[in-house]
Amino acid sequence: MSIKEDFHHLIDIIEDEQVLNGYYQLIKLNTGEYGQLWNNLTEEQKAELLIAYDESFDPRNLISHEEVKKQHEKWLKP
Repeated sequence: MSIKEDFHHLIDIIEDEQVLNGYYQLIKLNTGEYGQLWNNLTEEQKAELLIAYDESFDPRNLISHEEVKKQHEKWLKP
C-alpha cells in the first residue's frame, strides 16, 4: 500500500468529526499561506505549537472568554 492509500484508509476509519477536523487543520499548516508561516518556525516552535494544539482538546486547559477578557482588559479598552 502507498502512503496515500494508507492515509485515505486512516481517514475512512475515523468517525469523530472533531478529530478529523484537527488533523485537517494540521495538514493545512503545510500548504499555501499557512505552509509559509509553518515553514518559518523553528523545530522547537513547531513542537511547542503541536503540544499546545493537543492540549487544547482537554477542557481543563481552557479558559473562558470572559476570563480572557478580564485578564487582558487593559489592552481591550479604547
